[in-house]
Formats: sequence, structure tokens, C-alpha cells
Amino acid sequence: MDILTCMFMSILMVADGKYYLHGPTGPLFAPLGSSVVLPCYVDAPLLIDDLEVEWRKADSENLVHLFLNGESRPEAQQEDYHDRANFFTDQIQHGNFSIRLDNLTAEDEGQYKCNVDSQQGSGEIVVQIKHERLIVSGADQSVSTYDGEDVTLNCSVDSHLQHEDIEVSWIRTDGDILVLLFQNNQTFSEAADEQYSDRAEFFTNEIPKGNFSLRLKSVRTEDKGVYMCRVFAGGLSANATVILEQLGFSSWHIAVLFFCFAAGCGVVLLLFSLLYCRSKYNVSTNNKIWNLQLSLVFCPNICMFFAFILWGFTEGKSVTIRTHQRIMKWRICLHLILLFHRHRY
Repeated sequence: MDILTCMFMSILMVADGKYYLHGPTGPLFAPLGSSVVLPCYVDAPLLIDDLEVEWRKADSENLVHLFLNGESRPEAQQEDYHDRANFFTDQIQHGNFSIRLDNLTAEDEGQYKCNVDSQQGSGEIVVQIKHERLIVSGADQSVSTYDGEDVTLNCSVDSHLQHEDIEVSWIRTDGDILVLLFQNNQTFSEAADEQYSDRAEFFTNEIPKGNFSLRLKSVRTEDKGVYMCRVFAGGLSANATVILEQLGFSSWHIAVLFFCFAAGCGVVLLLFSLLYCRSKYNVSTNNKIWNLQLSLVFCPNICMFFAFILWGFTEGKSVTIRTHQRIMKWRICLHLILLFHRHRY
């Protein structure tokens, strides 16, 4: 039978059919330096006088431990397993042939064979040990998007741990700003920094699959930077970083630039026209001067009003407040210009 198939079998029938040998249903995970029990047992007790139980490392055939003629034989062990691999000797007479392997090292990872031989039958199961590890992966390259659009920052967790035991936090590294938090099987969006409130979210349906990617909505220019997906689970930790950069101009920003350009050009053009008409002042140009003065006050103001309103929609509430302040400054400046010309003429 294929060795990988044996590894995942929980019950293996012995050749003569008199008993069943039990093992784990899958790999055993344990951190380095810890202890792990490699299960191998039968349902009913066996006579131990002629019982032989042999544990070996599958890839090297090194002898891990041996039970023979009614007692364990530590002297037969490979040197690497001295004082580290032990039977539960008081349980062997009850059909429990499991061993405990202490102080796990990186070399201990792999497959182990439990071979049982007695007058009542024989059989073998395979147990696999894997080091407990946490692998977190993010984007392979920088992520770019247009301002105002949504963007996905990838983060996937490869682990045997249940997602209920995992804590995931998305951090903006320049300032250690919390963007979003997953803890105790819940998403805590209220714990995020104010600038990401209602803009950051997980793909909830993907979390059971280990997908903790972040969706950032309505991206702003100031969102550009390095983001870290930090994962804690079972005493382990790992992280992955995603770079959000190369943010381009959206149609909103192009409209803002257009209105700003129109306002600037309009001020220059109207101001020169006003100065020219005043230099040629006569009765016939009086109405034209008045119209130019009104245009100088209102037209640039209207253009800047639309520009700042659009900028406020693009960049958020904090910018909208600054928008009103800037509009007031423009209006004050233009009124001062108008008053200056009235006083002069």
C-alpha cells in the first residue's frame, strides 16, 4: 500500500484479521522544542511475551525505539533519540504502543513507522510530524490604483490552525496606524484609525479559507504607503507587506485641475482687462469697467468653489473643511482688489 495513503488512515487491518491497529487521521503539528505523542494502539490487549513493537524514521530507517521480549530496549535506539523517545511502558500491556518524542528539532520532521508483530497478527501504520509554522503571504508586487477607486491588498494565511485562533491586524507602517483588526473570530472596524473608518473591510466569506485580504474603499492620495498584514496564532507570528503606490489622477481630480486653471487664467485675464479699461477711462467704458469688476469677483470665485467642492468629495470631510477656508480667502483677496481699484479711481 502507498505510504502516503497509510499516513492518513486512522485504522489499519492486520493481515490475519484478528485486530485493528489505530493511528492518527493526519499529520501531527508541534513547535520546535516541544513534545509530541505519536499514537499507535489496538482496541484489545495483546500478549506481551512475544510482542515486538518497532518505531523507525521512514526516510532513514533509523530506529527510534524498540519494545521486545516484554521490555523496552533503549540501548537499541539511534543515538539521536536517546532520552528523547519513550514508550508509555505501563500502557503497552493494554495495547497502547504510542511513543512520546521530546525536544523536537528540525530534523525530527518527517514520517515515522510503527510496526507491531505478535502471535495474534502484525501490522504497520505511518505517522507524520510537521513543525508548527505560520506562513503569511501578500502581494508579489506593488499595488496601484486611481484615487477614488477601491483596491484590494492581498494577505493569505497558510496554517493548520482554525481561523478562530488567529488574530490579524492590518497596519499602516509609517506611523503604526491600525487599519483593521480581526480577533476572536470577529472584525473590529471600530478599532481602526479614524481616517480608515468605514473604508476598510475584510472579505468575510473568504476568512474560513485563510484569506485575510483587505479591501480599501475610495482610495485617497494620502493612503499611499506600506501596509503590513500582521498575524498571530498559537504563539506563532508572521507578517507580509503590501506597497500601495503610483496613484494616478481620477476624473474628479482632472475636473479640479480644470476649474483651478480656469480660475487662475480668469483672474489674470480679467485683471489685465480691467487695468487696460481704467487706463482708457471715459464715459463709454464705465459700464465695461463695472462688469469687469463684477466678473473679477464672481467668476474666479465660482470656479474655485466648484474646484474645492470636487476636491472635498475626493479627499474626504477634513479636506471639505479646508475647502471653505480657502474659498473665504479667495473671496477676501478679490474683494480687496476690487476695493483697491475703486479707491484708486
